[in-house]
Amino acid sequence: MVFKKMMRAFGVGGPSVDTVLANPNTRPGLTLDGQVKITGGDHDVTIEQVVLGLVTRVESEHGDGFVEFHRVPVAGGFQLRKGEQRDLPFSFPVPWETPITHVYGQRLHGMTMGLRTELAVAKAVDKGDLDEVAVHPLPAQERILDAFAQLGFRFKNADLEHGGIYGVRQQLPFYQEIEFFPPPQYAGGINEVEVTFIADPSGVEVILEFDKRGGFLTAGHDAYGRFRVSHAEADTANWTSVVESWVSEAAGRYQGLRSGHGGFPGGHGGHGGYGAFGGGHGHHGHVRRGHGMGMGGMAAGVAGGIVGGMVLGEVAEEVFEDDGGDFEE
Repeated sequence: MVFKKMMRAFGVGGPSVDTVLANPNTRPGLTLDGQVKITGGDHDVTIEQVVLGLVTRVESEHGDGFVEFHRVPVAGGFQLRKGEQRDLPFSFPVPWETPITHVYGQRLHGMTMGLRTELAVAKAVDKGDLDEVAVHPLPAQERILDAFAQLGFRFKNADLEHGGIYGVRQQLPFYQEIEFFPPPQYAGGINEVEVTFIADPSGVEVILEFDKRGGFLTAGHDAYGRFRVSHAEADTANWTSVVESWVSEAAGRYQGLRSGHGGFPGGHGGHGGYGAFGGGHGHHGHVRRGHGMGMGGMAAGVAGGIVGGMVLGEVAEEVFEDDGGDFEE
C-alpha cells in the first residue's frame, strides 16, 4: 500500500511524503516495516519530526470517533534541501492488544485501521494521509473463532468500545467485541455471544459474554466467562470441544449457571485455569449498544462459518477520506 500527498500545512512548493509498507498485513505483537520517502519542495526546510501512528475508529458515550492509539517517532531534526529525496526506513511495532481487522483475508464489518504519517516543519504539523493496515488474528484467537464457526455460530458485528474490562490488565484505552448469533440448538437460551481478546507477550485473555434469554418466570441476563491460553498452547487443545463446553454451561445445559468459583466442564487445566460463568450486569463497565447487521453466505466449512457471516464494511480508504483527515487524539 502506498500513499503520496503534498503536505497541506506547508503550502504550495512544500515537501511531499510517500509512505511505502513492505506488507500491510500483520498480527498483534509483530511489526509493520517500510519506508517514509520525503521529497523536498522548492526551498530548503528543517524537518523537526516524522511520526507514525496507528489510527482506528472507537465507540464511546459521545459517539464514534477516530483515535490514534500508538505513536512511534521515525526521525527528526534534519535539513531537507530543495528537491532532495530522503528515505527513512522504519519497523513499527504493533501492540499486542491491537484489535483484529481481518479474518481469512476478509475485513470484519465495523473495523477500520490505518497507519498515519505525521510531518512537522517549522512548528506546522501535517498529519498526511492514511495507509490501510490489515491485522490478522494470533493462532490462539484464530482457533477459538474457528471453534465458534464449527459450532454454527454466525458472525454479527465487530466494534471497539472505549473503556476497560473489570479485572483485566489493559494497555489500550479500548477493547474489541466480536459478536456472534447462536446456532438453532442454542437460540432458545442465548440471544448472542460477544468475544473479547486481550493479548500480551505470553498469551491471550479471553472474555466471553452471553446474552441469555429469559424464561417463563425469569428475566433475561448476561453470563460471563474468562480464561487464559498461552501462545504455545494454541495448537494443543480441541478448541471445538472446549468452546462447546463453555456455551453449553452458559446456556444452562449443565445444571444452570455457576455463580461461584470453579472451571468449565470439559476444560483443560493446563491452560492456566478457566473461570466459571457468573450472572449479572456491568461486566465491562459501560452501556452496551446494538449494532446488528444482516448476514451473507459464502464458502462452506470453517472459513465459510466466519467469513460467510461477515458483512464487509466500506473500503478503508473511503472511510478515511470521508473523515476529511481530522482525527481525535
